[in-house]
Amino acid sequence: MAFFTSSPVPILHFLILYLLIVVTVSFSENQNQKTYIIRIQHDEKPSVFPTYKHWYESSLRSLSLLLPENEKISSDLSESRIIHTYEKVFHGFSAKLSPLEAEQLEKVSGVIAVIPEQIRQIQTTRSPQFLGLKTKDSSGLLKESDFGSDLVIGVIDTGIWPERKSFNDRDLGPVPLKWRGECVATKDFPAASCNRKLIGARFFSAGYEATNGKMNETSEYRSPRDSDGHGTHTASIAAGRYVFPASTLGYARGVAAGMAPKARLAAYKVCWNAGCYDADILAAFDAAVSDGVDVISLSVGGVVVPYYLDSIAIGAFGATDHGVFVSASAGNGGPGGLTVTNVAPWVTTVGAGTIDRDFPANVKLGNGRIIPGVSIYGGPGLAPGKLYPLIYAGNEGGDGYSSSLCLEGSLDPKFVKGKIVLCDRGINSRATKGEVVKKSGGIGMILANGVFDGEGLVADCHVLPATSVGASGGDEIRKYITAASKTRSNPTATIVFKGTRLRVRPAPVVASFSARGPNPESPEILKPDVIAPGLNILAAWPDRVGPSGLPSDKRRTEFNILSGTSMACPHVSGLAALLKAAHPEWSPAAIRSALMTTAYIVDNRGQTMIDESTGNTSTVMDFGAGHVDPQKAMDPGLVYDMSSYDYIDFLCNSNYTEKNIIAITRKKADCRGARKAGHVGNLNYPSLSAVFQQYGKKKMSTHFIRSVTNVGDPKSIYRVTIKPPSGITVTVNPEKLIFRRVGQKLNFVVRVQAREVKLTAGSTSVKSGSIEWKDGKHVVNSPIVVTMQEPL
Repeated sequence: MAFFTSSPVPILHFLILYLLIVVTVSFSENQNQKTYIIRIQHDEKPSVFPTYKHWYESSLRSLSLLLPENEKISSDLSESRIIHTYEKVFHGFSAKLSPLEAEQLEKVSGVIAVIPEQIRQIQTTRSPQFLGLKTKDSSGLLKESDFGSDLVIGVIDTGIWPERKSFNDRDLGPVPLKWRGECVATKDFPAASCNRKLIGARFFSAGYEATNGKMNETSEYRSPRDSDGHGTHTASIAAGRYVFPASTLGYARGVAAGMAPKARLAAYKVCWNAGCYDADILAAFDAAVSDGVDVISLSVGGVVVPYYLDSIAIGAFGATDHGVFVSASAGNGGPGGLTVTNVAPWVTTVGAGTIDRDFPANVKLGNGRIIPGVSIYGGPGLAPGKLYPLIYAGNEGGDGYSSSLCLEGSLDPKFVKGKIVLCDRGINSRATKGEVVKKSGGIGMILANGVFDGEGLVADCHVLPATSVGASGGDEIRKYITAASKTRSNPTATIVFKGTRLRVRPAPVVASFSARGPNPESPEILKPDVIAPGLNILAAWPDRVGPSGLPSDKRRTEFNILSGTSMACPHVSGLAALLKAAHPEWSPAAIRSALMTTAYIVDNRGQTMIDESTGNTSTVMDFGAGHVDPQKAMDPGLVYDMSSYDYIDFLCNSNYTEKNIIAITRKKADCRGARKAGHVGNLNYPSLSAVFQQYGKKKMSTHFIRSVTNVGDPKSIYRVTIKPPSGITVTVNPEKLIFRRVGQKLNFVVRVQAREVKLTAGSTSVKSGSIEWKDGKHVVNSPIVVTMQEPL
């Protein structure tokens, strides 16, 4: 986006100052250039400049003429340093600058923020059915929303493989009139790649190439085409058409379908071989909002930083401010705490759960023990009934550590040939370990979780007979190998592949890898918000990428099975499109509220969902408000609605400066009023999180002010049920809400009182409960979390 004002003159002042900075910096600084995103004060766009970048570049050239001959600006110091200009969700540009230039530029009047770029990484035949979205329902969310037919989902990812049947436009109506986007045609992505289903496709590589140099077009496409697979997969989860038959190597046979089968798709490719660069991500947000998308799906993440330094948070705020719903993956850093990413309260943050389907592939040891595992392997299997020699890679040659992980070049073929090899998880990808074993002559692989991974299992498309086992299973196999070697008997094993198993119990289970709270940036906002299916999800896959993702894998499949919060996020993106289609008047906050207050926390046994990594009961820090329930979300009764100004009050109460807040929101904030009115927990969020620092205090208390909007029956009375966290006193006033019309808003106050608990210095106690508003038809549930901290 560009830094427009009502007339060009102030911009010229800014440019002259910028040029003076540029010419006074030593050219040796250029070697240390990095990408920065610069936010500029902005009032309105002048109509005289149709594209700001061209005007900016010509202004640089013009102003250069005013400088002495020995201080002329080279092209390297002008046009080529500008990467993107931003106009819709952000006012400013991205450019290559040295740290000194960035430091001096930040002091220039009119520059609000200079943000260092982050590099981000990318994080179904049964999930619609598991979520209760049945195609033959005469009523329900799919019927009410016409399968999302007039809604547009923008997927910011690795691009798309447009020829897949999941993206066909059969029986779809014309492209919605509101659509302003384009299909960027290239030599490998002809204009005909787009249709009435895939209505837009763009790519953004300038940020990537500014850091890495010109891309290698023999290994990736300079176009919206997907050379990775991740973007094709996520797009078809959100909005893939019905495709039958669908499977991966014979597994998960059935009808493949996305959440919103008739929704239109727009692909924004920002992720390349070296990652996803902030400058490009922000450009994609800018384009998506300008193009007219209704939902943005972002299965990309990085480290958590303050929101004014977080390009995803800034881009998402701009999108939300324009009425666009933004969902993002929570990250795959679980099962440890404080791992959740994409935590801004205006983003719907999605963790991952399992569905009631798995792919068992068990290890049978020579002593008769069966160790449960999972795998997707469709190639020549092991001989039935035959046991093969078994070794632990960490015991056989190498330096022990690298060989235990089956890293490239670490295995000695003379120890490995003809054997099943036990490898530990970590460092290199799971599929790569199998490739290393295969190249070294191994006949099969068992992949063992480490202690941190726990018992969470992910099924992978391996290039040799292989399976994954949990940490306890890995320990048992190692003990068996050690015991057998002491008795001088050779340890043996085989892998028994059992195909696809349905109606698995318990389900859903919180996936081990799914990132957990608390929220590292704003502990008063519970994150993740919800969980959705993210383990072993079948969806569309490109033609020129093997199912393992390895370059050596020459197998081809129309669908692939992947796991991650990357797969959970587009489930929610598709559901948001359906909800928006059924309720066009709902804001992004209302849609998120409907998903959160109707979410459930029990599995198909009727018990609280368990944590896959431990087998113990999971908590709100794992699943947020719970697992999404699409049918109930269509009719939530009440919603917690918010506008951009509510978020500004939240930022004020988070002690952000006025300059920080403008950097995020483009809006000036008078924080005096916000701070008088409340505190950071008073954001009208569907969940409530109180954080108490004990400091020797015996009693602590706080309150939450909430407002609910009636979207249910015109005349309805809601009564509250309080389930307080253990040892905590919670009161709600009033206890009854009487609504007389749809759209009416009523307020209530929740008071929380806690007593000191015994904690060691630096430790924390987390307890949770809930408040429910019921009218006899709807149950509007909000989790309430109380965190007690004993400071160091």
